[in-house]
Amino acid sequence: MRHVLSATVQNVPGVLAHVSGMLASRGYNIDSLAVGETEDRRFSRMTFVLRGDDRVLDQVRRQLEKIVTVVRVDDISSRNYVERDLMLIKIAATAGATRTEVKELAEVFRGRVVDVAADSIVVEISGTEKKIEGFIELIRPLGILELVRTGRIAMVRGSPPTRELTEAADGARPTDEASVRESLA
Repeated sequence: MRHVLSATVQNVPGVLAHVSGMLASRGYNIDSLAVGETEDRRFSRMTFVLRGDDRVLDQVRRQLEKIVTVVRVDDISSRNYVERDLMLIKIAATAGATRTEVKELAEVFRGRVVDVAADSIVVEISGTEKKIEGFIELIRPLGILELVRTGRIAMVRGSPPTRELTEAADGARPTDEASVRESLA
């Protein structure tokens, strides 16, 4: 079973290494991991995609919650959420029919051409994992030179703002770990 976890962490050096090291040392494989700063610079959000049964998910959550710099862990896979992946793909395409075909496929997938060279073209596409995989399979026969993806990011649809957002907007800035955890509880 595929699980999407969202973890709010303190935005301090070493958090990513600590979290990914903990998961690796316990034998959990991460299908996707994306990390970025939130609207409050004190925090980052990590989005993990893991495979396993509910027992594995429970173990991962408990282990993550033990890490001091992890403020909150949410399993959003059972909720109504939006997820996206971003991909840059360089395709072998000289001027002519191949380049036209790449441009047309990019348009169908709502992608956009972000670079054109004499022998290649770079396309940017964002969307669901299925959409990204679909584009890759259609473009593969033309010759993929290079491909890079961000990994999935996800957000629950339509939920009210968290206390984190509300307190950040009010100017409340807890500084110690206990205050940060309390503000997000």
